[in-house]
Amino acid sequence: MTTPNKTPPGADPKQLERTGTVREIGSQAVWSLSSCKPGFGVDQLRDDNLETYWQSDGSQPHLVNIQFRRKTTVKTLCIYADYKSDESYTPSKISVRVGNNFHNLQEIRQLELVEPSGWIHVPLTDTHKKPIRTFMIQIAVLANHQNGRDTHMRQIKVYTPVEESSIGKFPRCTTIDFMMYRTIR
Repeated sequence: MTTPNKTPPGADPKQLERTGTVREIGSQAVWSLSSCKPGFGVDQLRDDNLETYWQSDGSQPHLVNIQFRRKTTVKTLCIYADYKSDESYTPSKISVRVGNNFHNLQEIRQLELVEPSGWIHVPLTDTHKKPIRTFMIQIAVLANHQNGRDTHMRQIKVYTPVEESSIGKFPRCTTIDFMMYRTIR
């Protein structure tokens, strides 16, 4: 049983992106859910709006499946949960599993959340503290606060490390203006 990385309450993962060391790759994946209420699905989970959320509809565990087309390096998973707004819908126990497909998933983290309010940063590293390489990530909500049945998750972000240039070392682009022009399209 592990606890998520200690970050200031509500620490925005976009701050990680601004450092130039990671980038969000959730848009490169195919997302699916074990269940959802109409109008509370993947679109709300990925819309960058902390007021919307995914709401499950069925028995536990509630699953979020993130599948990549090719083996992908993943460094951090960021989940936004808000106990003050969601109460018994807030996850209290989460399992993070990785693998090539649904048939060989292995749990790499199990988190106990105590009334979370803000971003939860979950490092996805192997035994040597290196980012994992995987085709699939599954987030399983095993239990909710107050023995709630359905769950709410407001946002999930997936981050990969930014590789150093093979041409040479370039200074990191840290402002939004520089980041817009840092790659050739």
